[in-house]
Amino acid sequence: MRLWSLHPGLLDRQGLTACWREALLAQAVLGGGTRGYTAHPQLVRFREHADPLAAVGAYLAGVREEALRRGYRFDATRIVRMPGTPVARIPLPSGQLEFEWRHLQDKLAARAPEVHARNRRHGAPRAHPLFVVVPGPVAAWERAAPPAEPARPEPPRPESPRPESPRPEPPARPESPPARGAA
Repeated sequence: MRLWSLHPGLLDRQGLTACWREALLAQAVLGGGTRGYTAHPQLVRFREHADPLAAVGAYLAGVREEALRRGYRFDATRIVRMPGTPVARIPLPSGQLEFEWRHLQDKLAARAPEVHARNRRHGAPRAHPLFVVVPGPVAAWERAAPPAEPARPEPPRPESPRPESPRPEPPARPESPPARGAA
């Protein structure tokens, strides 16, 4: 499950539809409608909200708004708590936004090069309207591996002389008795 903190406009078609499905799943989990995914780390920030269902409803509304802009039909009746009044925004550490931006761009480079290029031209990433960016590192709940640093070659180690120790001879096998009937 990936509930992108990024603005839905940065996602490709596949990413936007997956985000809608996964946010609907998150809504079901937060509403007690499933037994699975209840401890999923992506749900932490929604659980910490004063009204988790309203927060995920606002998240879904933001995704749906982008879908409508593109001409897709995402069914608004599936949003349990459609926000009628503004919902308190969720703080988003800037490090988390940057991490997700790199993660998305890595995916898009292979899956949707034209969206990858468009995103690069726009520069800095935007957050989903539910989130307000605050200074900070990658969120503690993030479980995706951070991008690996390039491997640095280790400096050569000086070889230390090892004392040679003779290997002991294996014990001799006892001779087996002659086979019966052999003369």
